[in-house]
Amino acid sequence: MLKVEHIGIAVKDLQVSIELFEKLLNSPCYKTEEVESEKVSTAFFKKGETKIELVASQRSDQPAGNGSSNVIDKFIEKKGEGLHHIAFDVADIHAEMKRLVAEGFTLLNETPKKGADNKLVCFLHPKGTNGVLIELCQEI
Repeated sequence: MLKVEHIGIAVKDLQVSIELFEKLLNSPCYKTEEVESEKVSTAFFKKGETKIELVASQRSDQPAGNGSSNVIDKFIEKKGEGLHHIAFDVADIHAEMKRLVAEGFTLLNETPKKGADNKLVCFLHPKGTNGVLIELCQEI
């Protein structure tokens, strides 16, 4: 792993949270994006080398707990808004996935998928990482 790529924060209302983080960080949101594979909307901030990703359900009309199958809805229903994941930049996501499986970690997806910010991504099961969802990211 090369570095922390970003820190992901689950939020209920992306627009409200963008405004909050713009005030908090004294910096504008530089990018928003829809990630269809996960049914989420994202917003990115950067302070120095640190990136923050706000993640919200695309189904803003359906509150958490109404039978939604969205991962962010489920997360917020169970834990509330807050830290969702830590993402690490990797040079070769396939090799890193193979290495981590050999070390005994459980992957949540067998093959990388397209994520936000022009990245291939893969997640590690939080049961094997002290309760923290870990995302591997490789630039496409």
